[in-house]
Amino acid sequence: MNPYRLAKPLLFSLPPETAHRTIHGLLAAARGTPAEPLLERRYRVDDARLATRAFGLDFPNPVGVAAGFDKNAEIPTVLSALGFGHVEVGGVTAEPQPGNPRPRMFRLPEDEALINRMGLNNEGADAVGERLAAGPHPDIPVGVNLALSEVTPTEEAPEDYRYTYERVADGADYFVVNVSCPNSEGFRDLQNRVSLEAILGTLVDAGADPLLVKLSPDLPDPAVEDALEVVDDLGLDGVIASNTTTSRPDTLRNPNRAERGGLSGKPIEAEATNMIRFIAERTDVPVVGVGGVSDAESAYRKIRAGAEMVQLYTGMVYEGPSIARDINRGLLDLLDRDGFDDVADAVGSGL
Repeated sequence: MNPYRLAKPLLFSLPPETAHRTIHGLLAAARGTPAEPLLERRYRVDDARLATRAFGLDFPNPVGVAAGFDKNAEIPTVLSALGFGHVEVGGVTAEPQPGNPRPRMFRLPEDEALINRMGLNNEGADAVGERLAAGPHPDIPVGVNLALSEVTPTEEAPEDYRYTYERVADGADYFVVNVSCPNSEGFRDLQNRVSLEAILGTLVDAGADPLLVKLSPDLPDPAVEDALEVVDDLGLDGVIASNTTTSRPDTLRNPNRAERGGLSGKPIEAEATNMIRFIAERTDVPVVGVGGVSDAESAYRKIRAGAEMVQLYTGMVYEGPSIARDINRGLLDLLDRDGFDDVADAVGSGL
């Protein structure tokens, strides 16, 4: 019996944010203890066919933790022990901020989805940067999702992002510019070409490398194409597609579908995969696929659509801590089935 299956009814009886803090606290309690290597032996899948290289970094497997799960960089080593191939912490803002009023996270169990309007609650760049620099650092890449402080006006956004980058630079392996959070004021204004060029150009000048940008699934195609032109013009290293969506598919069944915020999980899988395909057909930089990844098949669809790697968060809420192991094992079976030597061979094979 999967222990998470036994614990899940109890966790789901708690408010979602309380359940998240409970799980996060349990994982934090394992940090630096003999439990970490025990988790590693149980959950890590070591197979050279899963390894991939992107934006100058080596990843032991293509399954990562999306931003939002470990906002303050407290448990990257434990997430590595759970078998993930990379961890993206944050979003981190220059100033500490509490986020939006509660309740601000909602489950849609019948839909295997979440809606959140957290509002980028985090301890701020100084605290997160100190924690990352102090370590310990896991043996997988750690990225930092850089976001805009709510108190910062749009015209001052480039320097706000630069401040955050400079505070976290020493402890991270790559950096992601988040201009697509649907739950924080001002982000919609950051995705136009002029704002993107100013923010990303400032970070390039500051030495942020590797540097990626995370785009919204709600952008119209011409706006995505504009963003990709900026990526190519400035020589960025990758694109993350995509963030949560404010749209609501007609298939949603749970009453919480009426809540404001960003939708994530299974209902956005196809939309996110289509966006990956759209981006991969228009740029040569690596794409990291996010949205509805919950099993090997959903991860594989994104890889075949052009994603070098995938990330997840909501899938872990519904499937539990074994999700990276289960996806990686399933990917090996899918690679064998389709005659691919490794994950890299499968990237973009469905284009």
